[in-house]
Amino acid sequence: MSSTELTESAGPPPGDSGQSSATPTRRTFIATTTAVGGAVVAGGLIAGTSLVDAQEAAAADAVPSSRVSLTVNGTRRTVTVDNRTSLLDLLREHLGLTGSKKGCNAGACGACTVLVDGERVNSCLTLAVRLDGAEITTIEGLAEDDRLHPLQQAFIDQDAFQCGYCTPGQILSGVGCIQEGHTGSPEEIREWMSGNICRCGCYVKIVRAVEQTAPRK
Repeated sequence: MSSTELTESAGPPPGDSGQSSATPTRRTFIATTTAVGGAVVAGGLIAGTSLVDAQEAAAADAVPSSRVSLTVNGTRRTVTVDNRTSLLDLLREHLGLTGSKKGCNAGACGACTVLVDGERVNSCLTLAVRLDGAEITTIEGLAEDDRLHPLQQAFIDQDAFQCGYCTPGQILSGVGCIQEGHTGSPEEIREWMSGNICRCGCYVKIVRAVEQTAPRK
């Protein structure tokens, strides 16, 4: 038999199914789909196809932001922030006012309490973008020059703090409580200050400090 006849009569080499080389094997299918992110359509693979083009990816990564103007402790401040920024993070991270503390960051401890237009709020739960034009008072804005706010002085007089972490929020909440007129009795003060937690347990002295500052009836 001639070499030509041997070549013509020989079958496909072992392991060759006789399929066209264009048809992927299981091994090449897995390798290729891993490389291109698994993009597959009926009839074959789409090599080198991106699921999202560069322009769409950039748009997806863009963070929506807004310009906000606030009066903070008597000073007008204008900043551009991520729309998800809390008032607490605006004060601490953008304005450098770190007196307001981040405790639970869930509105349960009151360490972040500030006054917004004279009312007590948990700044960790308040979106900064919703407060355009508002007036904010933090612990840094209570004192007048070197003279402490009467409630700040009362906290010193009554020794109403130990570690001090909750104190800024306690004082701002106390100021709000006094302004709201909820100081008729120790029981009333405790009720209206109940949103502020003191892990050191200085509640009795905190109530005394608020009583000392509240107008006499």
